Amino acid sequence: GFSMELRRFNIFLYSNIHDKIKFLSEVEFEHGTEEIALETALLDVEFNPALNLRAGIILPQIGLVNTNHDSPNWEFVERPLSSTEIIPSTLSEVGFGLHGKLFPGKNILTYDAYLVNGLQENVILNGEGKTHIPSGKSPEMFEEDNNGVPMFNGKVSFSNKKYGEAGISYYGGIYNRFNMEGNIVEEKRNLSIVAFDLSAQIKKLKIFGEFAFANIEVPANLHEIYGTKQYGSFLELSYPVLKRKMLGFEKAALNINMRAEKIDYNIGAFS
Repeated sequence: GFSMELRRFNIFLYSNIHDKIKFLSEVEFEHGTEEIALETALLDVEFNPALNLRAGIILPQIGLVNTNHDSPNWEFVERPLSSTEIIPSTLSEVGFGLHGKLFPGKNILTYDAYLVNGLQENVILNGEGKTHIPSGKSPEMFEEDNNGVPMFNGKVSFSNKKYGEAGISYYGGIYNRFNMEGNIVEEKRNLSIVAFDLSAQIKKLKIFGEFAFANIEVPANLHEIYGTKQYGSFLELSYPVLKRKMLGFEKAALNINMRAEKIDYNIGAFS
């Protein structure tokens, strides 16, 4: 039948607490008020452009969309499958680390490195009936690490005004609870995601792309049911066909947009 939805509503708070200390936060309401989340609440302590300390609820730098997920930046309401099913965007984490920018020649080299609480054991044995990385997100992630071993996130990006930007990122660590009150109850299981992303512009054509590969360790007796390797990718093109004053808007644009994407929850075939 006919229905309507308020997909997202965001509130941003920003403050220059000090010349060297910045505060940023974002509260998001999704699907009306079905989901209300504090997606970002961080402090940046700036020493110089090449070295800055960041702590709080952060958005790990993984892929193209997680830290740049705000809807007005994209042509489609639906986020790419690789950025929601392989990379579990929007992924918010409690953590801390360093980030900065270097300027070799006319280029910009950006790096990020963080320790975070990490995803939890519902990556498997969840309501989806398959290996599902987004199911590893839990409100408990904001209270404590479920196994006391932080996950690591790192990204390096290289950008050039003429050619665009390309990045490689990593997110991973132990996701299951293997220790209970000092007793080892099961083997440690690791999860890792590696992503490559690019954004470029050829004349008027804008190009965005992402490829993400995930490797998830699962108990040996579940190998026939739960996938251990997954991947996802997308390519998005946007071309302006009309740019002029329209309907009272000074700089209105009409774009043609296309996105092609694919994900695989279980690479390979059953024997």
